[in-house]
Amino acid sequence: MGKRRNTKMEPYVLNDIALEKFVNGGQALGYTTDGKPVFVWGALAGETVDVLVSKAKKGILEGVAEKVKVKSPNRIEPLEQEEYMSTSPWQILSYGYENEVKLSLLRQTFKHEAGIDFADTEMAQGKKEYGYRNKMEYNFWGDDEGVHLALHKRGTGQKIKLSGSALASEAINKAGKELVSFLNLNKIFAGDLKSIVLRSNRVGECVGALFVKKEKFGEFEAPKSLKGLVCYYSNPKSPASVKTSEIWRIGDITLSDEVCGTALEYDVDSFFQVNIEIFEKAIEDIRTKLNPKTKKVIDFYGGVGSIGVLVADGRALEIVDIDKDNAQMAKQNLAKLKLDNAEVVCLPGEDSLDSIVTDSTLIVDPPRAGLHKRVVQQIAEVKPKQVIYLSCNPVTQARDVKILVEAGYKISFAKGYNFFPRTPHIESLVILEC
Repeated sequence: MGKRRNTKMEPYVLNDIALEKFVNGGQALGYTTDGKPVFVWGALAGETVDVLVSKAKKGILEGVAEKVKVKSPNRIEPLEQEEYMSTSPWQILSYGYENEVKLSLLRQTFKHEAGIDFADTEMAQGKKEYGYRNKMEYNFWGDDEGVHLALHKRGTGQKIKLSGSALASEAINKAGKELVSFLNLNKIFAGDLKSIVLRSNRVGECVGALFVKKEKFGEFEAPKSLKGLVCYYSNPKSPASVKTSEIWRIGDITLSDEVCGTALEYDVDSFFQVNIEIFEKAIEDIRTKLNPKTKKVIDFYGGVGSIGVLVADGRALEIVDIDKDNAQMAKQNLAKLKLDNAEVVCLPGEDSLDSIVTDSTLIVDPPRAGLHKRVVQQIAEVKPKQVIYLSCNPVTQARDVKILVEAGYKISFAKGYNFFPRTPHIESLVILEC
């Protein structure tokens, strides 16, 4: 039997595709004359476009709007003409319309996935449409001019060169440009580089983690815009920004931010919320709705403790997280804040099921995949008095909430938050009582 060949599809144009609606993920959806669904980036619901199709799988087509023939009244010019398709594909929506679409998608998702009416009537939003991100991750691109920051362009297999991002903080954009200059000054070959993670705090300090493909990589002076820089060897076969071993470190890679009046520490490797202004709105809502009768707060997928620490209010607190960098920073925060009635457990949630107890408020803020099945099952069986579920993926959140509602929980609060303006991403909070 011969080897199967990987044949790359030759892009082609579909003319006059009428787009009916937005879908989770951010594309607009239309259909060909023979009924095939077409998912399109760079277009809005209600528009008619010519589509450059770049992917076809199981009768589903994906591509990018090549020409807009009928424009939506909600279309605006993107702030970044080329780069927006890589960082923030919803720059072409007016901000008010973006929030309407996100709320509509949130309601549709809960209705479709769980048969539940999502009660809230508006998305919580902040003042900043741009410049709000305190973390960015870039790839690299090399050409005759040297090394450049780069990202993948949505809907294509291509990389696009960037000097920064309109979504990123001023400190991150400055550090990114200076770092690229240093890499070129030191004649670093782009093929030896994998990615760079840059993080900043509210006072403008910035730290970085450089991921490279060589186990030996010479140390160089970090730009002044970086408080600290760590260099990791990352196995070229692994995903981006996965560290295999540390090669060298310059300065301090730890940052601190005041959130709702409390100073929290985190480093370039640990999880921390990307948009603090909106995160504070969610924290205030959680504080208001926290069950006063529960004696313990359990913070699953707790990161550096940024939710549990801020809402426990004197109750016993247990923070559970699988990542050792998160766990270490959470321990530091507990120590600095002198929270003696608190502990950190560095384990996966599904291996910490005994931590879930009845007389408690359980906070969960899982990754996009949602809660592990064993965690959902344990909640349904043990029935903590209150479950506070913050999610960056309403689809998996709705799936989990449906199971808990069927187990006897009732939704007491539900709200959407625009944590990520100018992108399709939606954050939602659901509070359940038993």
